[in-house]
Amino acid sequence: MKRVFVLAFLMLGLMSVQVNAQDESEEVTEEEMMKFASMEAQFAKFIAKKQAEMEDMIKTNEVIEGGGARYNEIKAAWGNEEKMAEIEVTEEEKAEYQRIQDFIASIGDDARQYKTDLIMDQEVLGAATYNKVNKAMKEDPEVKEKVDSLIAELKAKADEETVTEEDETTATV
Repeated sequence: MKRVFVLAFLMLGLMSVQVNAQDESEEVTEEEMMKFASMEAQFAKFIAKKQAEMEDMIKTNEVIEGGGARYNEIKAAWGNEEKMAEIEVTEEEKAEYQRIQDFIASIGDDARQYKTDLIMDQEVLGAATYNKVNKAMKEDPEVKEKVDSLIAELKAKADEETVTEEDETTATV
């Protein structure tokens, strides 16, 4: 009986040490939060770049003259042959509109792949760190607030650098 009691006592002790070790390993470090925020900021920059490409593709399109206005007109009529005929959409415009739609559709796939690559890259973040920080953000509002704040800071810094680069480019032209 004494052995069973000692064994049970030791087992409880081991379990509590293991639980404490897990609790400590679940604590998110500043470095992990910064890596997560940096990855999210890189991803946001990627999305912004794709958005700008799409807007440029529409605004400066040589086939769909009139840029955004004509594009929106075709978009509103798309799928309705009667309306398409009414606004006199040419075959070239149809093909170009479809090319733009295909590009827009590809953005989602490209974005998923880009974010997955960032997450899986140990140099950038790593899947374990992503999961750890993501879990902590869901469970602890303070961690979420801290990470969101870091992401906002990094985005603002990247925006400032972009504006500075554009100013330098404009000045050299």
